[in-house]
This record gives sequence, structure tokens and C-alpha cells, in this order.
Amino acid sequence: MQSITIKSPLGEISGVGDRLRGRFERLGLRVVADLLRHLPMRYERELAELTIEAARRQVEEDPKATLSIRGTIAVIRRTPGRRPRIEATVEDATGTASLVWFNANWVLGKLHPGHEVLIQAKGNLYRDALQFANPRFNILDDEAPPTPTTDDRLRPVYPGSEELPSSRIEQVIASVLEPAIRGIEDPLPEAYRSERDLMPLAEAYRAVHAPRDEAEAERARTRLAFDELLLLQLGVMMRRHHLRERLRAPALRWSDELDARIRERFPFPLTAAQARVIREIASDLSREGPMNRLLQGDVGAGKTVVALYGMLLAAATGHQACLMAPTELLAEQHLASIRAMLQDSDVEIVLLTGGLPAAVRRERLERIASGEVDIVVGTHALLTESVRFKSLALAVVDEQHRFGVVQRAALREKSASSDQVPHILVMTATPIPRTLSLTLFGDLDVSVIDERLPGRTPVVTRVVEEGKRDDVYGYVAQRIAKGEQAYVVVPAIDESELGLADVHSHLEKLREGPLAGCRLEAMHGRLDAAERDAVMQRFRGGETQCLVATVVIEVGVDVPQATVMVVEHAERFGLAQLHQLRGRVGRSDQRSVCALIGTPTTDEARKRLEAIGSTDDGFAISELDLGIRGPGELFGARQSGLPPFRVADLTRDIELLNQARADAIAWIERSPELSEPEEALLRRKLLAVYGEALGIGDMG
Repeated sequence: MQSITIKSPLGEISGVGDRLRGRFERLGLRVVADLLRHLPMRYERELAELTIEAARRQVEEDPKATLSIRGTIAVIRRTPGRRPRIEATVEDATGTASLVWFNANWVLGKLHPGHEVLIQAKGNLYRDALQFANPRFNILDDEAPPTPTTDDRLRPVYPGSEELPSSRIEQVIASVLEPAIRGIEDPLPEAYRSERDLMPLAEAYRAVHAPRDEAEAERARTRLAFDELLLLQLGVMMRRHHLRERLRAPALRWSDELDARIRERFPFPLTAAQARVIREIASDLSREGPMNRLLQGDVGAGKTVVALYGMLLAAATGHQACLMAPTELLAEQHLASIRAMLQDSDVEIVLLTGGLPAAVRRERLERIASGEVDIVVGTHALLTESVRFKSLALAVVDEQHRFGVVQRAALREKSASSDQVPHILVMTATPIPRTLSLTLFGDLDVSVIDERLPGRTPVVTRVVEEGKRDDVYGYVAQRIAKGEQAYVVVPAIDESELGLADVHSHLEKLREGPLAGCRLEAMHGRLDAAERDAVMQRFRGGETQCLVATVVIEVGVDVPQATVMVVEHAERFGLAQLHQLRGRVGRSDQRSVCALIGTPTTDEARKRLEAIGSTDDGFAISELDLGIRGPGELFGARQSGLPPFRVADLTRDIELLNQARADAIAWIERSPELSEPEEALLRRKLLAVYGEALGIGDMG
């Protein structure tokens, strides 16, 4: 056992044969280090081994405790009935207890009269007799029987599988824990740990798998969670330092005269919040250090105007700018609104998406590379290798949650000049809880537009049961009769077995029923760009009175006369998505209403609908969303490109995150590359976990 290290394959552990090793591998556990990182989900208080009579008394005192009893199987049988079950009787010198398993016929093949067993479960009294339902058991003449428990303890409960239960995982981890942790090096200096009251790393792994009590288990979890948070913050700060100190961007001209000329282009005066954010952005753009800024603004806060201000600064200084959106529809919407503001100007603007004909795309790429085009609006097609700019000074990324660090890095490489990178502005209308912005976007400076545009009214939101659907559409028909327009959002394009409202069937139902005589059209992602544009033009112009659409209209669509929205099967949409959809109405001074029709079948869905009905503040909704879903889905590799946390929980570890961030800022100021000899292990660990995701693998 002395030869066991954290790098040892599981097959080298005594008692782990090929079959058991295969079961571990199917859980992604291949070496001892994987076992150490496979942490308990929770702990159960397990009392020392008791006689059956003592266990009976214990159940009367504390029915929640996990009990251990040792005895002999006297009888075992299958009992038929409405709920067939396996029943057994176990006995010792002090009495008998009954065991019962439901949906577990396999027990009959394992347990037989005469077997000595160790039973572990919560007990209950049934007709004044001691009973254990679905207990764990070990047959004590099996190889590697469990050691009898002579003391009360916290028993770790591990995520497992049907073929590999928690008890077996616990047994294997316990057999290697002591030799394995002897080989763990601690990346954090002893003086730093002492100052922060952090356990040594090896001791934290010992305590998280075999805690003496709840307090020790929590101290161990705190150390492991802090390591995750500190490592990410060090990576974020290293990246931030590298961008600011090592890279150069074009310093754009900014003057009172230029400011006045740009503002004249806008069809309305800027709000105080827009003006403040423009000053922050323009100040960044006038420096050589590359801007790396996140612009947060609720639905309808006027972010596009702010971004356009920056793009016009780039054009006025003789450079280029681009705006990247997550969908073709949103890119087309941005193009239309920007062109409307730049009518009669000399600024050359083009669209670049994957759906363009090859000849058109080729011609636009040539003009972009030659510098003829000032502003390019596009999708992720902007990231392809064939796209080169003559002098890209500003890259704007819309709906940042759809893109990660890797996409931002790809945009930085688009300028033909090898010694300069563009300034980066990322925008989101999905307000991000502060804890998430510190993790996902910690390398960015943050600007917030926290003011509604003038002439915008709050949207009245109503959550409506399906039985009131006729009333909802009767109200929609009344509003349309007054010359207003409506959106109806459904979750599917085509009819399916799920019974969800789909675009085509629902449109026909409305056309033949409550909205008969109204002009309806469909909008969804399968329409090509020309069809989508034509549909939107007719809707904007008032020819179409009601748009039946999927979530393709979630962002960017701006039709002031659209004052009513109906969302079918609202319980199937995420909270942030519902907020985005609702933002398509309320874009004028007319009273706007959003009706959410749904019957939530889960507690989470019910909470989402209650939350969206309680406030129209996007930042409040983002915090509610974090509380309902937890950070797992919001902070996932899919959105961010960052590996998810194993231990840290952003809903409970905010103080740890703030401490880790403050420490990381100071650490990287002191040692930007973590290049001191005593930092070598910390640097290796950082690059292994975050080097690729944060683009810091080739620094230093």
C-alpha cells in the first residue's frame, strides 16, 4: 500500500479487479487523484454498531440517525401484492428486525438464510417492531468485509451508479486515502495559508473524505472551494494584466467637435446613463492600452447607440469597427437600425453572415481587407480565417453570454497590423449577477446603463392559467382593433408528440378563431435571411398585425407599435429568456402587456413564473434566476468555455470569492507571471486548468 500515489491507476489498488475498475472508469475515475477529487455529496451521521434492541431504542430517540446492526438472516422471501417486495428477518442475541426492499428482486439472489450481515440504514417502528426499508447490507463472509464501526461518525455519501454504490466507493477511497494524501504538494505558501486560516491541502482532502465532525468537513470544503476561486481569479488577473501591459490598440481621436457630430446622428438625446457610459468607453478608446469592457444594460436601455458611438469614433479616426451578434436575425436588426441612424453619411457599412452567396461574400471580404468598409455587422462568420481587416480598431460583441473568452481572443487577431489589437466592447441585455460577472467576465471592466430610455413604459406582466387562454386572445384582438400590434411566442416550429404549440398550427388556430380577420405571419429560424427581412419589414410597417414566432425574436427586434405579447407554454422558457422576450414590447409610451400562459409542473417552473411576474428589473431577475437554478447552468462550459467548479458554490461562497479576487489582484501586481520558484506549482496548476480557456497558456 505504501507504493500507492495520486498517479496510481485504480487497478493497482488491492481488491480492485478488472470488473470493479471498469465500473469506476464509467464514472470517469481512472487514477487515485480522480478518487480524491470525487467528493461526497453530503454526510450522514452513522452511529456505532448497535444490538437490535439498542437500535430499537435509538429509533425512538432519533429516527434520523443512520444505524448499523450485525445479525444473521433467519428468513427471506418475495411478498406479492400491489407493491411486490422482498422481506427478510435478521436476528441477534437481543431480538429481531424486519428488512424490506421494494423493486429489488436482485436481493433474493444475494441474501440467503444463515448469512451474517451488516445492515446500515435509517430505522423506523412498524407495528411496534423495528424495520429497515431498502437498507444497505454487506455479507460478512464476502472478501474485504467492512470494519465494524465502534464510534459514531459522519459517513460520506458519494455520487455513484447502480453498479457502483456509494458504500463501495467509500470503501476503496478509505483504503488509499492516507498513502495518497502523503504525495500531495500544497501550491499555497504556509504563511499565506496561516493568514487566511486555510487547512493544508493534504489535510483538507483527508478531512473531506473522513471528517471527524461537521465543523472539520466544512473547513475542508472551504479550503477546496477557495482553491478553485483563487485559481480562476489568478488566471483572470494574469490575463487582464497581459492585455493591459503587453498589448497595444489604436488610440482613437476624441474631441468636443467629434462628440457633437456623432450625437447629431442619433434620433433622440442620450440619457444621463448613456452619456456616462459613453464617456467611460471613449476614455478607454483614446488610450493605447486595449479596452476590454462589458456593457450591461437591461432590455431597451439603448446599448446599440452606445456601441455605435464607439464604432463611429473608430471610423472618424481612419480605422474600422465590427459588431458580432449571435444570430443572423439579430445581425440584420442591428444593420437596419444602424443604417437608419447613418442615413446620408459617408460611413460604409456591410453585413457579413454565413448565409451570404459565395460571390457576395468574396466581394465583401475584399472590401473589408482593403479598408473600403468602415463598419461590419455580422455573426460568428466574422471569426472565420478568411476575414481580415485593414485596421480593426473596435470589435463589439453583442449578447456576450453566447460567446466566450476564446471568441474574444479570435477577434483580437483580425487586424492586419501585427503589433496592434482592437479594443473590445462586449454587450449583454441579460443582466449578470455580480458573482457571475466576477468569475465569467472578471477580466473586463464593467459599465452599466441603469436608466430606461425616455418614452418607454414598464410592461404589465400577467401569469395566466391555460383555462383563461380565450380571454387573453380576446384582449389581443381588442388591442389590434385599436391599431396596435402583437407578438405570440410559441416553443416549437413544427407539430410534435409533446403537444406543444408550434408556429404553423397555432397561427392557423388563431387565424380561424380569436384573431380571425387579423393579418398574421410566422417568424422562425428556418426562414432564410431574405424571408425574415421581408416578414420584419411588413411587421414594422404595420402591414402585419400579429407575429407568431419562436424565440428567434428574443433580442434586437424593435417595433414600437407592438404593445402586446403572449407566450404559450411559458413554463418551458428560462427566466432570462422570458425577460428578454418581454422586452420586445414596452418600447413606446403606450401601455404594454405581456401574458404568460402556462401550467408549471415543477417547483422550479413555478418559481420562474412567480419571479417574472413580480418585477421587470433585469438585475433583480438575474439574482432570482441564480437563486432558482444555481450557478451550474449559468456558469457552465457551454456558455463560458471555463471548466465548472467542483466544490465552490457561488450562491453561498460570495465572501470567499471576494477574498480570492482581492488576493489575486494583489498577487498578480506583485508577480504578473507567477514566475518565482515558490510559485512554480501554482503556475503549473493554473495553466493546466485555465491556460486554454483563458488564453494564458503562451504568456511569459
